[in-house]
Amino acid sequence: MSDITITPEVETPPVTPPTSLNELKPKMQLQGTVKRLELYGAFIDVGVGTDGLIHISKLGKEHVNRVADVLNEGDEVSVWVDKVDPDRQQLMLTMIEPLAVEWRDLKEGQVYTGTVTRLENFGAFVDIGADREGLVHISELSHDYINNPSEVVSVGGEVQVQVLGFSRRKRRIDLSVKSLLEKPEAAEPESQYKNVQEVFEEDEEADDLPTAMEIALRRAMGDDAPVMSRRRKKQSKRRRSRERNRRQQEELLNRTLMAQSES
Repeated sequence: MSDITITPEVETPPVTPPTSLNELKPKMQLQGTVKRLELYGAFIDVGVGTDGLIHISKLGKEHVNRVADVLNEGDEVSVWVDKVDPDRQQLMLTMIEPLAVEWRDLKEGQVYTGTVTRLENFGAFVDIGADREGLVHISELSHDYINNPSEVVSVGGEVQVQVLGFSRRKRRIDLSVKSLLEKPEAAEPESQYKNVQEVFEEDEEADDLPTAMEIALRRAMGDDAPVMSRRRKKQSKRRRSRERNRRQQEELLNRTLMAQSES
């Protein structure tokens, strides 16, 4: 009969709740008991010797008309520290879970793990716990060329992203997945397409060069004015088309972000 060694389970020691205001920090989650209701809010005992106040505007994300519609004396509630001032013995609480990432916390180059919430033709929106979802433009999703964001990410999936920039005034956060990925040694498809396009344009240029006979004929007819070649016309048309597409994408992106900020 072989000996069997039983490894005893290691119990995780319970987290000791804070006992004084000096131990409290903003965004800290606490458990408390409703002690008293007022028209402007409720006082909560969280075990630190000073009851904390939840203002009526902090009882939930939806508008609250009466404190009694949400709380009753004796209720056990989960709250978060909003503000604390040990010198004045003041504690402000909230029942609205704080944002994991505040605008003041954002910095270019920071890395977050977020959840893809929505896909559009121009990119993917990712929730990093901030006031607004961040946008990963389709060009920042992969080093490889992709036609649609769904080729590399899906709604509900977790991704690591890096902050490229942000604007609190525009309520916009620009993110990148590509910047955290190792760049392949092979040339990027976009570069390959560009090379092909350059070769094609060079061929067009060679075909569009006027012959000596055409030059002599133009001079004989008195038409010495410069004539735009077919290549130049096509290049101008392509430039106008690219500019028009760029403006359309920018307008669509701005309308999407404005609708998101109004919601």
